[in-house]
Amino acid sequence: MRMAAEQTHDLAACKRVDDGITRVFQLLGKRWNGPILSVLQAQSAYFTDLRRAIPGISERMLSDRLAELGAAGLVLREVDEGPPLRVSYRLTGAGAALEPALRELGDWAKHHLPDDPGCP
Repeated sequence: MRMAAEQTHDLAACKRVDDGITRVFQLLGKRWNGPILSVLQAQSAYFTDLRRAIPGISERMLSDRLAELGAAGLVLREVDEGPPLRVSYRLTGAGAALEPALRELGDWAKHHLPDDPGCP
């Protein structure tokens, strides 16, 4: 009897996940990408400032994530020739356009996700 019900199930009626949602969470769903973008919403930042602003991220991971966000067209790397030579990062127009969505996600988390007891 169960097989008959399964056979009459209309697969077309099942809604597929939106392609845009899939693409955005492939990028923003990676650990550290959201916090990096959030820090850069306020202003451009030097690499060392980003590292200090995001507790727990290693230099290697920050470098990798910044390269990935740059390749996605969200972050721009700028070299200040100095001396001393310094590298800063800022959001592109596409990266800055994420600000309302990131703000909404942060507000949602404050209301719907429990606080982490390990964080001050």
